[in-house]
Amino acid sequence: MTTWFRSYWDEEDTWFYFEVGDDDWVTRQVELQGPELRPVAAARDTDSDMRYGITAERPVTEWEGHMPEPLTGERFESIWVAARTQLGARSA
Repeated sequence: MTTWFRSYWDEEDTWFYFEVGDDDWVTRQVELQGPELRPVAAARDTDSDMRYGITAERPVTEWEGHMPEPLTGERFESIWVAARTQLGARSA
């Protein structure tokens, strides 16, 4: 079952939003940085276009020190679409 959550990394003032598949690997990932929540990544595991960034390189079961906050699929999708659109416009 697909799940969605977010985690905050205070060292970089960044919110990470994740969509995770049945195999515990990230399928989509959004990174919003700073108080203005500026998109710095909106990556899909199948992307070859580096302007969107990359997804996590390990399954979530191997992560340490993150505090996941559950999200709905709808909330993730709205954040994903907005970030992807902004990143695409920057490089156009």
